[in-house]
Amino acid sequence: TLLVSSQQTEVLIDDPRIRAVTLTGSDITGSKVGAASGRALKKSVLELGGSDPFIVLADADVTAAAETGVRARNQNAGQSCIAAKRFIVVESVADEFEQRFNDGVAHLKIGDPMQRETQIGPLARGDLRDSLEEQVRRSVDEGAHVALGGHRREGRGYFYAPTVLTRATPVMTAAREETFGPVAAVMRARDTDEAVTIANQTPFGLGASLWTRDIDRARSLARRIQVGSVFINGMVASDPRLPFGGIKRSGYGRELSAFGIREFVNIQTIWIGPASGSGQPVASVE
Repeated sequence: TLLVSSQQTEVLIDDPRIRAVTLTGSDITGSKVGAASGRALKKSVLELGGSDPFIVLADADVTAAAETGVRARNQNAGQSCIAAKRFIVVESVADEFEQRFNDGVAHLKIGDPMQRETQIGPLARGDLRDSLEEQVRRSVDEGAHVALGGHRREGRGYFYAPTVLTRATPVMTAAREETFGPVAAVMRARDTDEAVTIANQTPFGLGASLWTRDIDRARSLARRIQVGSVFINGMVASDPRLPFGGIKRSGYGRELSAFGIREFVNIQTIWIGPASGSGQPVASVE
């Protein structure tokens, strides 16, 4: 393990012993690593940030969706690229969802992350908390309503109170930017089509969670959502059996599974002519 600066990272990428590069990080860092890899003509895989939509349709199991949504937003204190960040709920079930979701968030236990019963720990750094606080402030100025939280917690550690912003819209800061902390932006959609449209109104495209009882319809809708993976009636998660990665500013290429391995192997074509001057040539790809 090497702890290096951004300048030293470029030196490593340029080193001829390095044949390919993979990064998990922010979209800003990803653009720099991608540029450095491109200059060196080296393959790169970038797994970057996300603003994952959590879509709840009119026929969803609202209780299960709300319970899962609480975990999906607040895992690792919200510091996860695949955490649900934008909750897009069809109007007919929005009141029920918000009530159940807010109640679940309100009962999260905040404290020492070394204690087994703790559900929300501190953020990794003070500047991350400052950035999150500023994103919430701007969102409120833009018209969002703080239904829960919305402030830092005083005392030791970079704690930020689990926060729910309702009356959010796709143009607000909490929806346009990745919020890397326990802040959920809840938006309402008139119907399924508008929910999908809102889900795609983001520069990111990592994962999405889609809630409905109609699985055939869910399969069809999943193909319309501009992300690398869609989890139907479940929380987006990384699974070594499944390819993992995003599109748009969430990066390119795939990690994990056979697809992840293939990102870092070369395909070689071998053409074999007849040794005796007769017969047919043989070609293979290895």
